[in-house]
Amino acid sequence: MRAVTAAVFAAGVASFALLYAPQPVLPQIAGEFGLDAGSASLAVSVATGALAVAVLPIATVSEVVGRRPVIACSLAVSVLMGALIPLAPSYTVLLVMRAVQGAAIAGFPGVAAAFLAERLGARGVAGAVGAMVAGNTIGGMLGRLATGVSADWLGWRAALACSAALALACAVVAGAALVRLNRRVHADEPAPEQERAVGVLRGLAAALASPVLLAQYSVALLGMGAFVALYNAASFRLTGDPFHLAPAVASMVFLAYAMGTVSSSLAGRLVGRFGRTGSLLGALAGTVLGAMMTLAGSLPVVIAGFVVLTAGFFAAHAVSSGWAASAARRGGRGQASGLYTLAYYVGSSVGGTVGSVVFAEAGWGALIGMVTAWLACAVLAVLAVRSRDESQASVPVGGGGTRRPDSRGARSVACHVAGSGGRSE
Repeated sequence: MRAVTAAVFAAGVASFALLYAPQPVLPQIAGEFGLDAGSASLAVSVATGALAVAVLPIATVSEVVGRRPVIACSLAVSVLMGALIPLAPSYTVLLVMRAVQGAAIAGFPGVAAAFLAERLGARGVAGAVGAMVAGNTIGGMLGRLATGVSADWLGWRAALACSAALALACAVVAGAALVRLNRRVHADEPAPEQERAVGVLRGLAAALASPVLLAQYSVALLGMGAFVALYNAASFRLTGDPFHLAPAVASMVFLAYAMGTVSSSLAGRLVGRFGRTGSLLGALAGTVLGAMMTLAGSLPVVIAGFVVLTAGFFAAHAVSSGWAASAARRGGRGQASGLYTLAYYVGSSVGGTVGSVVFAEAGWGALIGMVTAWLACAVLAVLAVRSRDESQASVPVGGGGTRRPDSRGARSVACHVAGSGGRSE
């Protein structure tokens, strides 16, 4: 249990520290290579896009070669790319390296949930899930802070190297923990290859046919797109008019990520009290409110806005991913998880780039208008399946009464965050 927990925590910190490390230094990258905000944001978007493309194939490979080798290879390649990216002689080379790094990182979120379930079983997985989610969130925050704070004194290249050094240290810890694990994992006898292939296709069809699941994919796509679009442009916003903050000071906005850990951990209680639909709609509304607050000309209000939108987004993500995992049919949970992960990172890649282009061309107000429209579409998707969810949530009990299993959903939200790939960036 300790070895597994240490492995997933350290691997989460390493992976997500690398994935979003360039975000705080996008203005410096833009300045060196003569780019606008939209082009500079590709340093983030190509990595998340490559992750989205690679996650399903890598998860399939892990069925053959095992989860532990995939995680180990993911860490090794992503850290190696992290060490080489600061040496990139041109922006094109940097983007190619980031694409390779993003594809390599996919090996962790793509197989982490299955790794935990196989190693610990249903009873032991809950505690390790908490460690993994914490590692993901902390890694995303530390990577951004390590890069942003050191960029003023060392330049963006050395700042990225600092994040790579942080990831290397965590990868060593994760690797040592993985080595301590026994090689053999107790598992069911594998089905014949043809039977597995048919099962995969049926599960995929079921995951694509469910309106409830499609609504959750929409929340992942649109919510993550809005979230990354705002954070990609945050450094430009805070270092430009009217605030003119130093890059190291502007990077402190990423401390708002700590609210993601808090709000996602409270999501289960919200579901238990208000139900999945009410909790998700409330979280999305909080995200919109936070985005609106960043329109203010007052720096404290802008920072408070980032805190509110971060808390709202991560709560929405926790509820939505848990809803997707619980709504998936048996035999199609892996496919539903993969599709949720795919939508999540496509949103990060495409939404982040489009948002940066809109900011560069039309300013912060136009960006807020666009992401508000995206979040409104996510709200409509949730409302469209509200009656369906409520009809499923009331099930017969003994004497003809009904009960609502929201308490069960509340207990499982934290587990199902990992069940959807453990995404908490």
